Amino acid sequence: MIKRSVAAFLIFNFSFLITQAQTPKSYNAAEILLQLKKLNVLGSVLYVAAHPDDENTRLLAYMANEKLYRTGYLSITRGDGGQNLIGDELGVDLGLIRTQELLAARRIDGAQQFFTRAFDFGYSKSPEETLKSWGHDKILSDVVWVIRKFRPDVIITRFPTTGEGGHGHHTASAILAVEAFDAAADPARFTEHFKHGVTVWQAKRILWNTFNFGGTNTQSNDQFKMDCGDYNPILGKSYGEIAAASRSQHKSQGFGVAAQRGSVIEYFKTIKGTAPVNDLVENVVVGWKRTAEEGLAGVVNKIIDKFDVSHPERSIAALVDLYKKVELLKDDFWKDQKLNEIKELVQNCSGLFMEATTNSQYAVQGDSLKINLVVNNRSGANILSADAHLNNDYVIFDQLKKNENSVQVYSMFISPNAKLTQPYWLEKPMEKGSFNVTDQQQIGKGESDPLSVVFSMLIEGKEFKFTKPVRYKYTDPVKGEIYQPVNIIPAFSVKSNPKLIINKGHNEWEIKSFKDSNLFKSYIRTASGTNMAVNNSILLNRNQTFKLDGGYGTASISGAGNFDPVTNQYKLYNEDGNPFLELHQVNYDHIPAISYTQETFFHSKRFDLKIEGKLVGYIPGAGDKIPEALVAMGYRVVSLKESDIQSAYLKQFDAIVTGVRTYNTNEWMNNVYDALMQYVKDGGVLLVQYNTSNRIGPVVAKIAPYPFNISRNRITDEDATVNFLVPDHPALNYPNKISAKDFEGWVQERSVYHAEKTDTAYKHILSMKDPGEKEHDGSLIIANYGKGRFVYTGLVFFRELPAGVPGAYRLFANLIANDRSR
Repeated sequence: MIKRSVAAFLIFNFSFLITQAQTPKSYNAAEILLQLKKLNVLGSVLYVAAHPDDENTRLLAYMANEKLYRTGYLSITRGDGGQNLIGDELGVDLGLIRTQELLAARRIDGAQQFFTRAFDFGYSKSPEETLKSWGHDKILSDVVWVIRKFRPDVIITRFPTTGEGGHGHHTASAILAVEAFDAAADPARFTEHFKHGVTVWQAKRILWNTFNFGGTNTQSNDQFKMDCGDYNPILGKSYGEIAAASRSQHKSQGFGVAAQRGSVIEYFKTIKGTAPVNDLVENVVVGWKRTAEEGLAGVVNKIIDKFDVSHPERSIAALVDLYKKVELLKDDFWKDQKLNEIKELVQNCSGLFMEATTNSQYAVQGDSLKINLVVNNRSGANILSADAHLNNDYVIFDQLKKNENSVQVYSMFISPNAKLTQPYWLEKPMEKGSFNVTDQQQIGKGESDPLSVVFSMLIEGKEFKFTKPVRYKYTDPVKGEIYQPVNIIPAFSVKSNPKLIINKGHNEWEIKSFKDSNLFKSYIRTASGTNMAVNNSILLNRNQTFKLDGGYGTASISGAGNFDPVTNQYKLYNEDGNPFLELHQVNYDHIPAISYTQETFFHSKRFDLKIEGKLVGYIPGAGDKIPEALVAMGYRVVSLKESDIQSAYLKQFDAIVTGVRTYNTNEWMNNVYDALMQYVKDGGVLLVQYNTSNRIGPVVAKIAPYPFNISRNRITDEDATVNFLVPDHPALNYPNKISAKDFEGWVQERSVYHAEKTDTAYKHILSMKDPGEKEHDGSLIIANYGKGRFVYTGLVFFRELPAGVPGAYRLFANLIANDRSR
């Protein structure tokens, strides 16, 4: 990522989203030296796989920092359909988290990050299903677009086209890459690209980076081999160490790994193009010769030879002279690439500090935003005439003195109609299987452009412009100085709580005003059971009208909610027919704060649901929304921690439910095994949701009264036929009579991590299968123990209950029903 800088022409691109949460990066002399060496390398490599965390971070680090190639990773999806080890976010929100984790990984290993519009819809067992869901031609167009824009000399896939990668997404990513290898060079394919500044591009070869993991070894000695475990003395790290730091950014997937040192051989099988013999980019000109200006290599070498690690600023004049020479190149592509690299070096060598910060995380429509602009010429380089252009106003900085802050403050009015902060891929409703992005220039980008400032100045007599994001800066007494993105938000937010109403439940409208320094809150109550009309609309009663006066007009919170059959939601509209908006936030320490808006909505479901019992204990795991669903069903829910789990305390609960991966994430579960088993023995119901048994989440505690193993079996077809193996079992009959209809409308998948090798005490309640596979009967097992009942289920209630699937609610109610007379 290019770090730009000084004096400021403000670009207010209101389609921005997220910037880095950490302190802005500064570069030491060793890193600058590596950047200087990279000036003489004009080669590019693109790696292609399906998800965040699929990439070979060691290979990316090696290509970017040892071979010094422009290195990119194209992840076909953002990982929306995965599981979450750190919280309860799923779907789009999980994709936002994993996007930022992937961008953080690239900042460490030095590669660039790209995406397509494909939505990760969860585990798939075939590339045919995957490509049908994504839309083959649409996503192929995206891969071709990235290739034409990035122009890699070599393309590498993580997975083969023949299925050894397992996941259907994995195989599909390779199929798309191989097809795009040819299509990107075909002037008759995806011709709409050409009006957006790209041309056809033919990579020299495409290879598969073969692997040996998960019990599958696809490597062989006749494949091209390369040692990627080298030590980089400039960086002071081996590529295994850099790769571990990069991979460990995937925290939501539990992918923290130990650093590796020593030789590591990577293997490659050529898929198309000429096979390499001695070098991965063999027969590709990767120096200045490809621009017909081979003499520039000598100019760069002189700069490197004279580089003084104690005084990098002494290289600025030579770099500016090089910049002027590169401006004369006829090869526009490499001219632009190298001008950006040189400009970054000029900034880094000069030690310039510049930032644009605010005292507020939000820029509110109809309000003003004070921006603090700071420039510091820390090395005393030859820098003159720093200025800032904002909204047709010019802000002039005082003459920059060595190592002194030059500060200007500008107050900017945010139009009431300013475009709100939004990830570009969420600006329009999603199409089935993929995001709806129509701006060609946005496709492929990691994230939306942030609210930015362009600083301009004369350096060694040459004008340079550098871009900096506007950030919210504050000091935390524990964490120190923190930078967060600045987001444009509406003047007020209207949120329905809860999002799901069952039968005659009620919800509250939470209204937050962001135009008052004290976030004003009010709650408006409406009962869905009484206000729901037969025409699928809900009316906010006139006596519920509330007015917010935040200093810029008046917002009237009154109107109606109409049913949207596409999203199966009730959406709220004001009296002018415009939708109310809700500010949605995702916050974790390891990524930037995420904010985006969505139309205010809630689900309202009416179906026959009976429950038995009133009080449920819940032991949190990795994170899910089961407690909210239980409350919507009519239960009172108490969250349990280790100290709570004692026999005397547990007797009050009709049932105890463990969250997803509870036994993977809480080592202390082994300490409470006896108390939980005694609870069951005394007549309680213990329902354990899925846990994994692998290197990411080994089960470290005993779970059940009788033994069973956890497999990796799963049913990915959400419409798979479900067979009742024990039709007279209470789980299928009390208090709700379960039928095939209760398995209609399920989302994403049926079940994960089935039980297998079970003790004879267990009853297998259901069986199901994916197309072309055998029946699996481990998705739901139940055993009586003493007076009570133990349940283990891989059925994905953590997806179905938040989605409001009626049959999932009815079955779940049966599984935790505690009629102690049964």
